[in-house]
Amino acid sequence: MTLFDLLILLLVAGICGALGQAITGFSRGGCLVSIALGFVGAVVGMWLARTMGLPELFAVRIGTTNFPIVWSIIGSALFVAVIALLTRRSL
Repeated sequence: MTLFDLLILLLVAGICGALGQAITGFSRGGCLVSIALGFVGAVVGMWLARTMGLPELFAVRIGTTNFPIVWSIIGSALFVAVIALLTRRSL
């Protein structure tokens, strides 16, 4: 994987993480948090898809790496929703 491939992968992960945050309406942090959420969302989403026997809907091939766009967005939205529930303040 070249440096350019890595930068493109980080950009795609950041967009997927930002979309996951936008879906849930809960946002913590900036660009680096979105990138981390994109990668965590990809892991969570693909695990969920494999567990339920669902296919990989839309994956982007960057260099030698396949990045699951749809499952990354769904996984990051679920992960952010869990974080929002755990860190919610009571009045």
